[in-house]
Amino acid sequence: MTCMIMALRPVDRVRQDAEPIAAMYREMGTKAAEQIVNRAFAELAMTIAALSHQVRMRDRAEIPRRLRRLQRMCENLGMVSLGLVAADARGAVELGDMTAFAAIWARLLRVAERSLASDKELLDLSL
Repeated sequence: MTCMIMALRPVDRVRQDAEPIAAMYREMGTKAAEQIVNRAFAELAMTIAALSHQVRMRDRAEIPRRLRRLQRMCENLGMVSLGLVAADARGAVELGDMTAFAAIWARLLRVAERSLASDKELLDLSL
């Protein structure tokens, strides 16, 4: 009997709403909006890095609060998919379902990577 192993490569569809960032550019002007958006993306990356550290350390105390913060940041930047996945991850932690959290966490990292890459392209187009 032959055993075949197949590698699965999940592909998550990333939804984004360009309007929040476009509104910042319209209201503040290019230079001010660019600074704020770049700062927001840096803060988003730091939040994800802090969450990653907490997950690796299995420090569950602050994870729900940080996930809520991530969710709000995503909403403000129009990162629809990433915000929804952050909410799902927070729900799993709050329920104590760490198996579900592990799966959702992996999805969050994939969506974050794709979202941040897409937002760089979006910013390049808006300049």
